[in-house]
Amino acid sequence: MSGLRLADFHSHLVPGVDDGSQTLEDALEGIGRMVAAGIDRIITTPHFQGSVTKDAQRLAEELQRMDEGWVLVQEAVQEEWPDVDFRRGHEVLLDIPDPDLSDGRLHLGGTSSVLVEWPRFQVPPGTAQVLEEIARAGLTPVVAHPERYSGIDAHLHVVRQWKATGALLQGNYGSLVGRYGPGPRALILGLLSEGLLDYLSTDFHGRPHLELLIDEGREAMVAMGGEDAFELLAAVNPGRLFDGEPPLPVPPVVPEPTLLERIKSWISG
Repeated sequence: MSGLRLADFHSHLVPGVDDGSQTLEDALEGIGRMVAAGIDRIITTPHFQGSVTKDAQRLAEELQRMDEGWVLVQEAVQEEWPDVDFRRGHEVLLDIPDPDLSDGRLHLGGTSSVLVEWPRFQVPPGTAQVLEEIARAGLTPVVAHPERYSGIDAHLHVVRQWKATGALLQGNYGSLVGRYGPGPRALILGLLSEGLLDYLSTDFHGRPHLELLIDEGREAMVAMGGEDAFELLAAVNPGRLFDGEPPLPVPPVVPEPTLLERIKSWISG
């Protein structure tokens, strides 16, 4: 990976707690592949329903379940790869507009950033207000894989509203190469062409048959003249998140005109 020191803060590597790694062996196999790809800082982020935070008993039970799985994998990683900075966060589903995100275990690796996603890969009404309230609580919402949501228009108005609240955007490597279909690929290229994306992560679900697609994503960006932007998105800015620092601006990566036209066509539906 050209010597880049990559950092990744979206993955599902706590065994047996969500649709990611089901066993410790699966988790370690996946982490080994991430390390081989040049990633030496990892925040793994099991799914967590925001609505659970409104019920004290359910919250305690769910966090205990997560704690037990986390300790299992964290100890194994420390023994196998002692130089890897391996932390925990969560990918919080905003299934209610006002989750209680005060528990630090819901944050990304001890920082004030919180990885969030919308239900059913759709953009519900009032998303900017939800993100604004999270920011008012002193946290930085990071919207996971914005390119995968339906309901985003060709001019990216709602995405610009998210950014105006102080929210940041994390795209998936796989989207760059069509892993989720042509629509998400068109959207992530549109975000890149407008300089709206802040980070890239794997969203790796920690099973042997799944690919990381880091090399493929880099090749796609290099082919568009975006090598410097890739370094910011995959190494510099995620590293700054680990250090509790805001991302640096990412210059627009503009595809060839014919490709850009196809992107706008896909986004427009």
